[in-house]
Amino acid sequence: MTNGKRCMVCKFVGLLVILGAVNWGLVGIFQIDLVEKLLGDMTGAARAVYGVIGVAGVLAILAMVKCCPCTRGTCEKKP
Repeated sequence: MTNGKRCMVCKFVGLLVILGAVNWGLVGIFQIDLVEKLLGDMTGAARAVYGVIGVAGVLAILAMVKCCPCTRGTCEKKP
C-alpha cells in the first residue's frame, strides 16, 4: 500500500478513471454520453478524450501491481 501518499500523476490518473467510469455509467443507465454531448460524435477532440481516459485506465491497472516511483519505500511489505 502507499499509506495514502500519491503523486500528482497518480491523482490525475485516478480522476480520469473516475470520470470515465461515470461516463460509462451514464451511457449504460441513461444512454447519455457526456463526451459526445460536449465534444460531438467522434470528433478529433472526443477521440482524444477517449484515448487519454483509456491510457489512464491502463496506468491504473499497472498501479495495481507496481508501486509508483514517486512513493518509493512506501509499498514494500514490512517483515
